[in-house]
Amino acid sequence: MRGTELPDYDVFPALDERWFVPSDIASLVLPGAPRHRPRILLLYGSLRERSYSRLLAWEAARLLERLGCDTQLFDPQGLPLPDSAPVSDAKVQELRALSQWSEGQVWVSPERHGAMSGIMKCQIDWIPLAIGAVRPTQGRTLAVMQVSGGSQSFNAVNQLRVLGRWMRMITIPNQSSVPKAFEEFDDAGRMKPSPLYERVVDVMEELVKFTLLTRSRSAHLTSRYSERREEGLKALSAGSALAGKANATER
Repeated sequence: MRGTELPDYDVFPALDERWFVPSDIASLVLPGAPRHRPRILLLYGSLRERSYSRLLAWEAARLLERLGCDTQLFDPQGLPLPDSAPVSDAKVQELRALSQWSEGQVWVSPERHGAMSGIMKCQIDWIPLAIGAVRPTQGRTLAVMQVSGGSQSFNAVNQLRVLGRWMRMITIPNQSSVPKAFEEFDDAGRMKPSPLYERVVDVMEELVKFTLLTRSRSAHLTSRYSERREEGLKALSAGSALAGKANATER
């Protein structure tokens, strides 16, 4: 679902417009670099009818649209467990295509038994480090957030940071943890004005800035000696094999 398809996607009852400033693209992007709207994928980790991780993801998507991004939200309903279905499954293909489309991502999980939810982990487990020569997550920016039913905790966001590093993503420094989430959203599903909401705005602002700074430099930032050497040796070996065949033919 696109962020612009959310209910009241352009209405911000908790935002103090006096202090809200969209990112200055000119100060973040090099001359000649792409200036299209940053593409952000949002994942959330619950299937409940009133899912607070989904509501928080929706709130983040609205802010990102306001900050000049194009957003997509993946609905995990119907996504099979890892290894229980072929990669040709429609939901798996949808998720992987959205990850490749994205230039940045937002992961929002509830905390369950002191950890991220299984639904959250399931989505990430379906995104491989590489599909042939394509890396669906490498070099993309990442913001992590969590919701809790009780007191504030950082267990889920800490785990999400580990996963972000494993997936070779640029995880931004800021993060959001919303305790007692049932108290932070109104009946319409909108987040109430509070310091917790202000932190969400901070995180989304920072994600947009890091995405603008790094997206045109991703190839350079993720270039690794070990991978260059491996590919170079393969090329040399292939070249030697071709030369050997050519010499044998001439004889």
